Amino acid sequence: MSIEKAGTGTLDMALKVVDYLAGQSQPVALAQIAKAFSASKATIYRHLVTLERHGFVRQDKETSRYEPGVKLLVLGEAVRNRFDVATAARQEVSLLGERTGQAVTICRMIDERLVVLDLIHGRTVIEFGTRPGTELSVHATAHGKVWLAYGDEELFGRITSDALKAWTPQTIVDPTALRTEMELVRRRGFAIAPDELITAVNALAAPIFDHSNAIVGSVAIVGATQFIPAVPKPEQIEEVVATARRISERIGWRSNQ
Repeated sequence: MSIEKAGTGTLDMALKVVDYLAGQSQPVALAQIAKAFSASKATIYRHLVTLERHGFVRQDKETSRYEPGVKLLVLGEAVRNRFDVATAARQEVSLLGERTGQAVTICRMIDERLVVLDLIHGRTVIEFGTRPGTELSVHATAHGKVWLAYGDEELFGRITSDALKAWTPQTIVDPTALRTEMELVRRRGFAIAPDELITAVNALAAPIFDHSNAIVGSVAIVGATQFIPAVPKPEQIEEVVATARRISERIGWRSNQ
């Protein structure tokens, strides 16, 4: 094996360890991390020592368990501030969550992937495992439908070049039906996806535009169909669409364009 390949492999493992720790709800033992990657404890320990030295990982001195380090938080906030949509939307997202009682998400297309930029949990008993950085399905989510309706035409062609995944029996997997759904979204200005990604869960999303009237983000409320029915309440639609409009105005969009 060449030195280049060995180095790349080492970095690959270190990044996987960081990603693994970031996804855990509590500190993890060395043995558990090693088991997760089918690697020896000695190998994983060497990665952890290096990551800890640079602040990407920290070890609890009492339990000897590992968790993400403060450096990840610092870098995450620095990167978050580069995305104007997330920064501009922060206050509006919190207010939307307070007014509706539902979880609120902000999404953006990054490197041809639909990614969650921010999540505010609602006041219901249900909490969603989605976190910033999560990639969402384009054809099976309200966020994705908004991007299909208002984004580049090539997005539709790219996701329909292969068979569309049926996440649930209600997922739209026929390209013609999906095209019809896009036209409906454009006519009414918002998208919904009841039972399409997860059974008994719905989302209501609206587009965020910049000064050039191009879509740069989407905002949605997410909750059980008990709270966000397949035909959303008029006040829910009004809240989400109005929130998207205010965020758009914050980043330069004008309604008379």
